Amino acid sequence: MSDNKIAKRGLGRGLSALMADVDLATPTPSSRDRTMIPIEQITANPDQPRRSFDPAALQELADSLKNRGVLQPLIVRPHPRDDGLYQIVAGERRWRAAQMAQLHELPVIIRELDDTEVLEVAIIENIQRADLNAIEEAASFRQLMDKFGHTQERLAEALNKSRSHIANLLRLLSLPDQVQDWVKEGRLTAGHARALITAPNAAQLARRVIDKGMSVRETEDMVRKQAQPEAARPKSSSRSSEKDADTRALEADLSAHLRMKVSISHVGTDGGHLTITYKDLDQLDRLCQILGGDR
Repeated sequence: MSDNKIAKRGLGRGLSALMADVDLATPTPSSRDRTMIPIEQITANPDQPRRSFDPAALQELADSLKNRGVLQPLIVRPHPRDDGLYQIVAGERRWRAAQMAQLHELPVIIRELDDTEVLEVAIIENIQRADLNAIEEAASFRQLMDKFGHTQERLAEALNKSRSHIANLLRLLSLPDQVQDWVKEGRLTAGHARALITAPNAAQLARRVIDKGMSVRETEDMVRKQAQPEAARPKSSSRSSEKDADTRALEADLSAHLRMKVSISHVGTDGGHLTITYKDLDQLDRLCQILGGDR
């Protein structure tokens, strides 16, 4: 199914229904729709967006499962091609750990979901992980918006998060790839990254933050001081370069949406300039597709 068709279709049964599928994995003593399935009848989803599983964390979970069993059931669907098998929708980490623990069967909840809904549930499950870093969480939000046509407001309501939380994380995706990698690696916090969003040389400043072990407040001061020379230019130039909070917020929202740097300059009272900076031909091609209405 094409991205355009997915966006028009929206969400099959709705985001709230898919959230309920994930939430149904919460263990309850009288969960009537849970059933036990031999572990050899369960297979992984090859399109699962989560690719890396920490071996040490898996071993720790396996040790726990040996002692306590699997309390939280997996969500599965009948395998789309192999009769008698079930494909994991949510819970692959538990399945992997259960294999390490040499368990013979697992509790599951069986749901009839199409391929698109399976991907949505997998992304939602990733968002609910406690160990997700800010960039991974932002990328998951972007996937739900780009692939399934969700708005920030709808995500905020369904995921029980504030719209500002989602908007602030999405802005991190406008940072250079190197800075995003440092956030993923834990060398920069989300607070550091947010402070660098408006800096034109974010990667250079991020390296300085890491090398000097700067706090978020120190990072904010550094970015602010770097911008001061522009504010100190002659009055005519200064007036045009100053931007109100709404303009800066709009720039950040557009940058996060396009994943390219966006600058807005007001000229007079009615007009102005909007500048989009792309870093390579792939980004230019993507921009042309967006402007042409081909998402």
